[in-house]
Amino acid sequence: MRGDLVRKLAARCLTTGLAVLAFVVLALTGATGWGLALAVAALAASAAEQRIRPGAELVAETALIAAAILVGYSRRLDGGLNLALVATGLVLLGLVLLVGPLRTAGALEIRTANLPVRAWTPLIADRLGTALLGLLAALALAAALALPAGVALAASLLVGAGAGAVALDLARRRFRPRAGGGSVAAALRRHQPEFLLYFSAPPGSEYQVTMWLPYLERIGRPFLVVLREPEFLTPIAAATDAPVVYCPTLGAMDEALVPSLRAAFYVNHGAKNSHCVRFTQLTHIQLHHGDSDKAPSANPVSGIFDRIFVAGQAAIDRYARAGVQIPADKFVVVGRPQVESIEVRPEPARGLAHPTVLYTPTWTGHHADADYCSLPVAESLLRRLLERGATVILRAHPYTTQNPASARQLGRLTELLVADRARTGRQHVVGAAARELSLTECVNAADALVSDVSGVISDFLYSGKPYAVTDMGDEGDRFVERFPLAGSGYVLRRDMSNVDEVLTALLDTDPLAAERWATRRRYLGDFPAEAYAEAFLSAARRELEPVEALTASTPA
Repeated sequence: MRGDLVRKLAARCLTTGLAVLAFVVLALTGATGWGLALAVAALAASAAEQRIRPGAELVAETALIAAAILVGYSRRLDGGLNLALVATGLVLLGLVLLVGPLRTAGALEIRTANLPVRAWTPLIADRLGTALLGLLAALALAAALALPAGVALAASLLVGAGAGAVALDLARRRFRPRAGGGSVAAALRRHQPEFLLYFSAPPGSEYQVTMWLPYLERIGRPFLVVLREPEFLTPIAAATDAPVVYCPTLGAMDEALVPSLRAAFYVNHGAKNSHCVRFTQLTHIQLHHGDSDKAPSANPVSGIFDRIFVAGQAAIDRYARAGVQIPADKFVVVGRPQVESIEVRPEPARGLAHPTVLYTPTWTGHHADADYCSLPVAESLLRRLLERGATVILRAHPYTTQNPASARQLGRLTELLVADRARTGRQHVVGAAARELSLTECVNAADALVSDVSGVISDFLYSGKPYAVTDMGDEGDRFVERFPLAGSGYVLRRDMSNVDEVLTALLDTDPLAAERWATRRRYLGDFPAEAYAEAFLSAARRELEPVEALTASTPA
């Protein structure tokens, strides 16, 4: 997004500018102290840029900073040619040239969590760039204090020895791999997982996995999580005791997919899913990370899976309505287990004096035809809610801040609610407080929902409470045809011209109360509330049974 691009460009300019300035000051002027200070500032900028641009190549900048520090060091010692400093320079040159390739090689190594395997080399390789910046900062300090050049050489050799050990181990792994796979494969064979959860997605998407982990654990069989992006390793490992394996390459996947596996579950339609679907010995099962009438919920790519677990008949009808032809025997109706903790209100609560309303704007999507975001027009909605004495829970989609315009709009809405809270004492929930609550907690706290087209509506539907849906495409009568779930809700026009009429129906009269129950069965299945999640658990266990067992259990 534009804001992210500006931040990266600013970091790039600052790092390069300070590195060049430090070298010029130290090489061409006598201001040694100022030059060393600029070199340290350039190092700090480099560290910041590596956080903003993970994997950024800073070879030229680092070489300039190292040269500048050595010039300043030599000037501070004022003893002519110093062989220790020459040797230090050669070590630093080797480190500058090797850090990038070693980090790249380390990134191609399999990494794990929640598995008794110690693979330190990839982790150290990933941090060599930080170690080099730390070494240069230490050398700048040593130069400022005019410490003997032997101190600089010793520190450089220590870091160089570490880098050399990493290089040798990575070379051994690459050119002399162990027969039958490495330590990760051995540990996984001992674990004997029966299924895996496969995940590949953009940053910030870990919620797609964490919503399913409790139910995968309740299946009662050993499993593992396979990731294709390294940033998810820590947060997902913290959410489960199951082994979590980051596979950067197809070769790493060959090592992780051990013979005991029978099935693979997926939670989205990520492009890298095909890397796992190629393992034809597994049964591949799409779970999705929500049930909604959005266009991506009827993705033709679903056809590559052996099974598609859906919440209700409405999901099957959605594919047919979109013209996506998928054999009926691929679909399995399992409900939406995540709603089992949602409190159900069997009777409508009409005319509440001080209702609590959950507002859940979605994000703008990757494409224009998937932009259902109501943030640009939401201020008038929230003002009307406040006039009615409502308490608002504002819970935006996790991707909202990826779009600078959406982030600004969300910020204005947050300020509006914070100001009203200070004025009236109504306990609106916004910002970090809203993000700390689960969706179930938000639903249970609310009397009604206002949402864009998203999976939140399906989950809220389980409660039996009223909801309104925003028509951001200004489609009028066609809106309910495209998004049938809106037929049991109250449709808000894009221009908010009917906001008062909708809020009256939502909070006072609720004429669609009875119709919602029929919609609830169609979208979420007709399973007993006391054992709602059992439909998913039973279906998952069936897929894990050996073919022989399934054949034997089938009546003749």
